[in-house]
Amino acid sequence: MPAPRPPARPEPAPQFPMRDLLASCAAAKAISTPPPAPDPASVEHAPAHRKAA
Repeated sequence: MPAPRPPARPEPAPQFPMRDLLASCAAAKAISTPPPAPDPASVEHAPAHRKAA
């Protein structure tokens, strides 16, 4: 009869610096957030586009 094996040790989770973790969260939020809509007041006073020469 073979000897019983000791229980498997879980592998340690990779360690990341908190700075890198926070930076990745900020980058993900910046990419997934759509840009704000233009301000209607600034659109009214914008100069009209001219035709190309």
